[in-house]
Amino acid sequence: MGKNQWVVKHGDKWAVKGEGNKRATKVTDTQKEAIDVAKGIAQNQKSELIIQGRDGKIRSKDSYGNDPCPPKDKEH
Repeated sequence: MGKNQWVVKHGDKWAVKGEGNKRATKVTDTQKEAIDVAKGIAQNQKSELIIQGRDGKIRSKDSYGNDPCPPKDKEH
């Protein structure tokens, strides 16, 4: 299982960061673009996608790994 992928505010843009990384993997103009990039990485690495809102609070989470209790609905 790879690193969890975070979508975070980055100045006036949005960034995709691997958990624990100081540098962004990718910086995008919109949150949707960052989510799309992070989702692809999380699926490839079988990890989690964590999305923060503008206020820095976790807005959404989705698991693409071997979750023993997967949710019945998929948000992303």
